[in-house]
Amino acid sequence: MAKNSQPRPTDAELEILGVLWEHGPTTVREVHDRLNRVKPAGYTTVLKLMQIMAEKGLVRRNEDQRAHVYSAVAPREKTQRQLVGDLLDRAFAGSASQLVMQALATKRATAAELAQIRDMLDEFERGAQ
Repeated sequence: MAKNSQPRPTDAELEILGVLWEHGPTTVREVHDRLNRVKPAGYTTVLKLMQIMAEKGLVRRNEDQRAHVYSAVAPREKTQRQLVGDLLDRAFAGSASQLVMQALATKRATAAELAQIRDMLDEFERGAQ
């Protein structure tokens, strides 16, 4: 694995993590029900994925109750930084400016998002001096 000891989640695992990040510690049944609202997913498929995720260290399983409760090990922001860092290295040869320019060219940012980006750039600039 790269610089980070946390394994990189697959797309399906990211969907499950999204439910856990949004709703907190959750049972397999609740994750399955929430995923099923967006696209069909078999209960046993979700169960198996969550068991694999526990083995990989992406989720933590609390077995104190009859229905096991799962929670994400890493916060959303940490996982996002890991994924962006990997993409930055693999697709943009480490160029943050190229990544940002391609991201902005791919999907139009709202005025609020652009203001937030400007604020972040100003903050980075102040910290670099």
